[in-house]
Amino acid sequence: MNPDDIRYHREHAWVRVEGKRATIGITDFAQQQLGDIVYVDLPELETEIDADSELSEIESTKATSPVICPVTGTIVEVNEDLAESPEIINEDPYGNGWLAVLEMSDASEMNDLMTRDEYEKFLKEEEEK
Repeated sequence: MNPDDIRYHREHAWVRVEGKRATIGITDFAQQQLGDIVYVDLPELETEIDADSELSEIESTKATSPVICPVTGTIVEVNEDLAESPEIINEDPYGNGWLAVLEMSDASEMNDLMTRDEYEKFLKEEEEK
């Protein structure tokens, strides 16, 4: 079940906002598509990143896939636990499997992202293609 307190990007990333900070991860759908995750290339602290650009890469037993950043900001924290245990993303994509925290530059970008209901509708439409 996708949580409803976060927003979703069309590239299957999610964002949870607290103040100006945005925690980012990949959706349950994305981790299922990837399969067993074996490596996460975490972004560097203090890196400025634009919305819709590559935040990191995730390597699984099936493929290597970029994670697209849903909002613009500066990396202020990364999930160091993923370096040792990337499978946390498979186990808890919306909790302990988060990737990074950004200090957002423009909170209005959240308005461009999907709600849970919109994201679930988007997934159904993608399946029908």
